[in-house]
Amino acid sequence: MEKEEIRILRGGNMDIDLLPSPDVSWHIEPCPWNEDDGGQEHKCAVKNTSICKYFRGIEPLDSVRCAYPGKQ
Repeated sequence: MEKEEIRILRGGNMDIDLLPSPDVSWHIEPCPWNEDDGGQEHKCAVKNTSICKYFRGIEPLDSVRCAYPGKQ
């Protein structure tokens, strides 16, 4: 069994979600986990709280890398 690599994540004051909103001027694609659950509770990262188990990072320009199963 391979040993899991532990990474130290730095970057305070970060809230990242995929919750479409009419209050913003840019297009936000919905979170596939929220789509399957029919809700709005899942977020990629919440400041001082947690990081989603499917979150795999950010690519320019502000695209979230997500590993939610069965979605592309």
